Amino acid sequence: MSSRGGYGRAGRGGGGGRRSDQLSGPVSSPALQTSVARGGRGRGNPGRGNTPVVSSSSSPPSDVVSGVIGAVDVASSSSATSVREKPKASGSDSSSSLGQELAEKVQITPETKSQTVPPSTSKAVTFPVRPGFGQAGKKVTIRANHFLVQVADRDLYHYDVSISPEVISKKVNRDVMKTLVETYRESHLAKKIPAYDGRKSLYTAGPLPFETKEFIVDLNDKKSAASSKRDRKFKVAIKLASRPDLYQLQEFLRRKQRDAPYETIQVLDVVLRDQPSQKYVTVGRSFFDLSLGKKGELGEGVEYWRGYFQSLRLTQMGLSLNVDVSARSFYEPIMVTEFISKYLNLRDFNRPLRDSDRVKVKKALKNLKVELAQFDFARSVKISGISSCPISELRFTLEDNTQKTVVQYFAEKYNYRVKHLSLPAIQSGSDSRPAYFPMELCRIAEGQRYTKKLNERQVTAMLKATCQRPDMREAAIKEMVRNNKYNEIDLVSKEFGMSVTGQLASVDARVLPPPLLKYHESGKEKIVNPRLGQWNMIDKKMINGARVASWACVNFSTRIDRNLPQEFCNQLISMCVSKGMQFNPQPAIQLISCPPQRIEEALRDIHKRAPDLQILIVILPDFTGSYGKIKRICETELGIVSQCCQPNQARKLSKQYMENVALKINVKTGGRNTVLEDAIRRRIPLITDRPTIIMGADVTHPQPGEDSSPSIAAVVASMDWPEVTKYRGLVSAQTHREEIIEDLYKLVHDPQKGLVHSGMIREHLIAFRRATGEKAQRIIFYRDGVSEGQFSQVLLYEMTAIRKACASLEEGYLPRVTFVIVQKRHHTRLFPAQHGNRETTDKSGNIQPGTVVDTKICHPTEFDFYLNSHAGIQGTSRPAHYHVLVDENGFSADALQMLTNNLCYTFARCTRSVSVVPPAYYAHLAAFRARYYMESEMSDGGSSRSRNTTTSTSAVVSGLPATKDKVKDVMFYC
Repeated sequence: MSSRGGYGRAGRGGGGGRRSDQLSGPVSSPALQTSVARGGRGRGNPGRGNTPVVSSSSSPPSDVVSGVIGAVDVASSSSATSVREKPKASGSDSSSSLGQELAEKVQITPETKSQTVPPSTSKAVTFPVRPGFGQAGKKVTIRANHFLVQVADRDLYHYDVSISPEVISKKVNRDVMKTLVETYRESHLAKKIPAYDGRKSLYTAGPLPFETKEFIVDLNDKKSAASSKRDRKFKVAIKLASRPDLYQLQEFLRRKQRDAPYETIQVLDVVLRDQPSQKYVTVGRSFFDLSLGKKGELGEGVEYWRGYFQSLRLTQMGLSLNVDVSARSFYEPIMVTEFISKYLNLRDFNRPLRDSDRVKVKKALKNLKVELAQFDFARSVKISGISSCPISELRFTLEDNTQKTVVQYFAEKYNYRVKHLSLPAIQSGSDSRPAYFPMELCRIAEGQRYTKKLNERQVTAMLKATCQRPDMREAAIKEMVRNNKYNEIDLVSKEFGMSVTGQLASVDARVLPPPLLKYHESGKEKIVNPRLGQWNMIDKKMINGARVASWACVNFSTRIDRNLPQEFCNQLISMCVSKGMQFNPQPAIQLISCPPQRIEEALRDIHKRAPDLQILIVILPDFTGSYGKIKRICETELGIVSQCCQPNQARKLSKQYMENVALKINVKTGGRNTVLEDAIRRRIPLITDRPTIIMGADVTHPQPGEDSSPSIAAVVASMDWPEVTKYRGLVSAQTHREEIIEDLYKLVHDPQKGLVHSGMIREHLIAFRRATGEKAQRIIFYRDGVSEGQFSQVLLYEMTAIRKACASLEEGYLPRVTFVIVQKRHHTRLFPAQHGNRETTDKSGNIQPGTVVDTKICHPTEFDFYLNSHAGIQGTSRPAHYHVLVDENGFSADALQMLTNNLCYTFARCTRSVSVVPPAYYAHLAAFRARYYMESEMSDGGSSRSRNTTTSTSAVVSGLPATKDKVKDVMFYC
């Protein structure tokens, strides 16, 4: 490795690095600099400053380096020649004119003189500035579900709100504040209408006539006397907290302030959300109500409601309101007995529930609010549990120490004879002071969200009901915005001077060309140019067909014909050979058919008889629930790579199905299906010129309600530079619901060796050196599953971990890192400008694969873009959002966008481009695979015509079993 200069200052062998204390460059994070900096080591290259520069020699662009972490201000770097593409001199690309245009959107006149100021806090993490706009591809115009918001100049005031006694429910808080405003607006609030967030913050346009004041609010008249015996009087203290300033927003839009004014945006967001929060059921940033669309049944006592998502965002066009139609699952407002009948598919209530069913019902009902029939459903209670015995056996102690059954109590108190004596009773209150109610008298209150994981049938029903083609979805969004009548709400328009346009944003986009794909020379078609994001394997052979000398097949299905497994294997092997694999026609052991009750015994017997097995073909049992067990035993206990097949698919002997399975078998046995032609020819900028490792990382969390199960992190890494198609996978269990990956780098205490370096990054870098004979000089890190609020935290920890992992391998080893966040869980949707135009849409009516957007709806200054890399199948395509948090490699906009799009064509499991860059996709698959290791018999999977699905909750075992070395060296998770 060549020696390299210090970070943020000139190296001994070069010059030109900008000092880290210069105002025109961002302040790097101290936490990162301590772990990243190697003070003063000469590189022989230009020093690592915040502005990338080109040396006078003809060294490749990879010799140019940019800041460790922080923005690269292209506009203020005109004296240096940037390796990144030079922004055009047009008004849209000029930072000063962009700032002026943005400032005008919020009705503030910018100053003519530009000046850069340091961030408001030295601890702030700054991200790279956009290195110009992409130019590659065919220019098109599309529409996005972003609506321009204009703001008049107002003095904003933020007040802290303290309500006592303290209330957890946002709805009750809103009732309290609504009553306060109605009661005191004229007399004490200077006739102002405040916006309230439901918790601790109140916002006004202009000051209230006090800095601190207490109010008494009485909600007793709002409820009927029978509804509650609790005191409904509240003391509300309002105290001036701060003065968010619209001037900060204009300064940010003019690029005079580096920190985004999130407090100001929060005020405006709360203003727009205030009225719907009072009218509708709120779930996160979405609103649901029966008035917003027709509801539908999902089965098992669950229904879906329609609604909409909205979020105020800071974009290049100014303030933008992102609005999307949405649907969520809710409990049906039915009697508890009817819910149990649907949930358990139970018709006979004359027999007590089985213990397992009782536990399921308790989990499903806990914390639900139910309305009581004996009070004409005017009173409600929260379910804390259900009784462990039937209601007929349930007794409680009266004040005189005599005992009475619940059945007797209801007969005497309410003259009601309990009908379903074998069912347990609903319990509310605490275990020390419980209250019991017959299930048949309890009705589930309307509007309670169903937070548990939907089963496969419910998911199918939800998708069928809510899946909308692009033209229908766009029309529904426009209709929702029109019906919301933002500009007619006094709080929004009159009080805060805001207005929302009714038209979707028109956005300039580009359609990137698909990459050429290389297949084996022995096939009729050696090079493929995909059309509209898809191609096929006709007349093609895998670029590197694996050689399989030892294989076997086991059948756990009892319903398929006894001769079918042998025929299925014969045809599958024949397909693998026809596509370029070398496959021994004879299995290591003869085909085994075994009842599903003996899965573990059969797998251990196969391993004993054929210890060097390369692939085990498994025909799954007819019932669901064995996939996870098979994968856990094979991959963590025996070291067997397996390919599971659904019996329904095996029965069909479909050529297309076998072709898909052959693609998976090839990569699981060490082969490659296809590679990018540009990779073979070393024509991928910043990838093929120097040894580069591409990594993908993701964290999956337990499903809602599973409080003890750990989260699982996965990191995959390419092992075949320069082709970058083979990805090795590692997984690790970590703290419950922790988003930061804890095991990227760690020091472990070994009893014999003392402190030992370990972690997934280190292990991948060692494996890369072993596989390629080269040290990785660049790391491209695609990180999935991080929300915007976690960017800084994840970056600080994970970049530090990457640096420490590299340094632990060799002193001064600092490969340059590009750290990119991949987001799929967002609500931006892109629509063609003209629906039905075959020249600008794919077969599903969506925008074409390769459509990229880095203008207008993207971040005002930072390096991000939306990429729709796949062809739609049904519904409206969701683009992936990529946001660069560190770029030490100096990617231009075109280089990173083209790389990301091209990689989407290398996904191993199909002949289609995929919607998320494959390393991030593979990390997601690996993490989900590891989840199976921790679950018992409640998993399902196997290759089928659709994507694999996971199933319902199961018991969790402690610790994550380690994947065997033989398994993790191949793409076992595919």
